[in-house]
Amino acid sequence: MLTKKQIDYVLDTIGEMFPEAECELTHSNPFELLVAVVLSAQATDALVNKVTPGLFKKYKSPEDFMEVPLEELEQDIRSIGLFRSKAKNIKKLSYSLIEKYDGKVPSERDELVTLAGVGRKTANVVASVAFDEPAIAVDTHVERVSKRLGICRWKDSVLEVEKTLMRKIPEELWSDTHHRLIFFGRYHCKSQSPQCMECPLLHMCREGKKRLKKKGIEVK
Repeated sequence: MLTKKQIDYVLDTIGEMFPEAECELTHSNPFELLVAVVLSAQATDALVNKVTPGLFKKYKSPEDFMEVPLEELEQDIRSIGLFRSKAKNIKKLSYSLIEKYDGKVPSERDELVTLAGVGRKTANVVASVAFDEPAIAVDTHVERVSKRLGICRWKDSVLEVEKTLMRKIPEELWSDTHHRLIFFGRYHCKSQSPQCMECPLLHMCREGKKRLKKKGIEVK
């Protein structure tokens, strides 16, 4: 496990690599962001961004999503994985927003997670991006990078990763760190082909050293 000083160095380095890291899901308001994040479950942001411009042109409010026939909405998002369950969840959460929140997306995480299709990660993304609330949403990239670098333990659950990051990182840096870790994992420390040889953190990355050692390359 990395020390606090080492973690600070890691985060500073990643921040220098991706200073402009931000949410890449196309949206223009909290409701569009909420729908986009629900759609992004087990799907790439790039795929979701191909669908949402037309989707948000057709459906502009929770009322629009609630009133459309389920089969029609399914066809509108058919190119995204799990489209049937996602269509049902979008209709259900739209109904909840109208019934409980006057058609507006709540900013509190405890309220967000009561919506259909909204788990802790989605709630954290919406709270952070839409309402500027400090949060660390642990997606597959954040989890992978945190464990590879030794910020968290390999056996940690997603919730344990989130709590560890929140404990070891100053609260005012949570949201920026979340986006930077995603970019680092998405564009550099990839799942199948991490760019270890070009990584400025290789000298302190246990996973990178292990990978290269298997290739006969020793890293000090």
